[in-house]
Parts: sequence; structure tokens; C-alpha cells
Amino acid sequence: MTISKKILKEINKLFPLPVHPFNLQNEGKKTYAEWQFEKGYETIKFYLPYTSLEEMFKDKTVLDVGCGAAGKSLYYASQGAEKVYGIDPIKSYKEEAEKLAEKKGLKDKFEFIIGDAANLPFEDNFFDTIILNDAMEHVDMPEKVLDECYRTLKKGGRVYINFPPYNHPYGAHLSDAIGIPWVHLFFSDKTLIEVYKDLVKDLPDGQSRINFRISRDKQGREYFSYINKMTIKRFNKIISRAKFVKKYYGEVPLRSIVSYLSKLPLLKEYFVKMVVFIGEK
Repeated sequence: MTISKKILKEINKLFPLPVHPFNLQNEGKKTYAEWQFEKGYETIKFYLPYTSLEEMFKDKTVLDVGCGAAGKSLYYASQGAEKVYGIDPIKSYKEEAEKLAEKKGLKDKFEFIIGDAANLPFEDNFFDTIILNDAMEHVDMPEKVLDECYRTLKKGGRVYINFPPYNHPYGAHLSDAIGIPWVHLFFSDKTLIEVYKDLVKDLPDGQSRINFRISRDKQGREYFSYINKMTIKRFNKIISRAKFVKKYYGEVPLRSIVSYLSKLPLLKEYFVKMVVFIGEK
């Protein structure tokens, strides 16, 4: 075992893991979809000072980009939407999503699409509302995804985007196994990959977690393929080139006590917990 791996594993023992849906599901407490449904309000609360549930969902055709197991999509459907489409590339989420849709009596208001948001299977001007909750940091081609969102939005329709920037304390998205804040700033991706694999390999869903997070490039080297390391700076460049009319932009600090740090150009990447954007076609 390398020294860096040993150090990381020892330090990790000192930090309790944040609540994570993968672990809740393994423990038999609730499915990923159920957890998402319960957290549905949390996925949109940052928009509500500047819009309303009715404006977002009432009688609207909605797209949830990167829906995961679509519990949040079903929450949106429960808020009066006419129809909610959830799109995600992970095939295994479809069955779980559809089971919860039936359980919640929302089957007629929901459809799960296995697909790529950079190539949406919808005609132009189809949606009233598009939501990208915790999605911008995952998509391979964010510019293309936003182009597709613009194409498929109706005139006057709105896109709602929120995501934690990469240098957020848990921006590496490894907190199902590694609880150290800002761990990706202190250890290389190679070390993180090796330790993560060691920590989850014996779990019931360990191999699926590894497959979900890690891929190999053309040279055979492993890398984290499930995140694009989206920073605040990069997002602002991307969104400035997109076609949307900006209706709102905000950066939510980690805690009120460090809010002043979240406003400083060199430090905001580390002390902002959520970037929020509302755009209109």
C-alpha cells in the first residue's frame, strides 16, 4: 500500500460519513428513489425566492435532466405538473423510478427516458420547464446540454440550474465512502480512485458504484468519469455563451459564518455550496 493511500484511509476513519442515499439503500432504510422524493423540495428551494412552485410546475410539461432514480421528478409531478419526463443514462434506475411512480399514483404523469441530455429525443419547443438539479457537474458536454435545453424549451419557458462547484467540501462526490471535506484538494485522483475502490468493493452494490464513478481512458488509465470538475468560473463562461436570458444568478455560501469568504474571488470556489441560475427562452 502506498503511503498516500495509507494516510487517506487512516484520516478517513476520523470523519463520519454524511448521510448518503447509496448507504441508506444498502441498509434497507429506503431506496434511492424514495430518498430523492423526500428531498424533492431541497432540489428547488434555492429558486423559490425568485419564482414559485406554481410558476415552475402548475400544468407544465417538465424535463428533469440527470434525474437519477427520478424520485425528484415524481416530486415535481406531485406539484401539479401535467407531465414530467426524467432523463438519465443509467438504465438500472428506470425500474426503480417506475415502481415509485406507481406507488405514488403518478404513473400517468411521469415517463423515464434512458438517454443523453446532449441529444434530447424531443422536438423543438416541447417543454415549459427544464430542471438541472446537481447535473451540470456530471454531464460530459455541458455546452451541448444547454443548447439542447434551449432548443426544446418553449418561448418563455425557463431552465433552472443548481449545482455544487467542484471545490465544494464534497465536490468530488465520494462522500458515500470518504467523509473528509475537500479531500480532492489534498490527494491525487489516482489515490482517491484506489482508496474508493478498496472501501466499497465488498459492499453489496460495490461494483456498481465503481462502474458508475470510474472509467478508463484510451490509454487504459482510470479516471473519474461521473464528474466534469465544474467550477464557478467555468460555469460562468459557459452560461455567458448560452442563449438564455438571465433571470437570476446567485451563489449560496456554505454557512452564514463564512459568507464573506464566499464573496472573495480567490476563495469563493471553496466556500460556495450551490450555484443557482434561472434562464428564459
